[in-house]
Amino acid sequence: MVKFTSSLPVIAMMVAVAGFGLSQPIHAAQSKHGDSLLIHRVQQEKTMNLPRRGLSMSQVEKTWGAPQRKLSPRGGDTRKHPQINRWEYPGFIVYFEHSHVIHSVLNTPAGNNTHPAAVN
Repeated sequence: MVKFTSSLPVIAMMVAVAGFGLSQPIHAAQSKHGDSLLIHRVQQEKTMNLPRRGLSMSQVEKTWGAPQRKLSPRGGDTRKHPQINRWEYPGFIVYFEHSHVIHSVLNTPAGNNTHPAAVN
């Protein structure tokens, strides 16, 4: 059994629990706002002419031209982690698994991909 010599640990625990209780509604509001931004972004991507899944690197380059930047590949160390390549264009980023498109996303401030070279 632990015996406290002062009430400080008990007070600190009460403050932490009270703070946690208050942070959940704030987090829920942020989550709803983030969800609506994501939904808006996905809807916007559907109306744009972005490289679609399955296109090869050469098809993407032929249609949209050379990318501004080809970021260094990630993964490829095992079969479960295939090599992922990322090409950055002025308004979007294309993700390739090996040499075929798996996803294209808008390069907008709403997402975490505003500076993909920073995580390179």
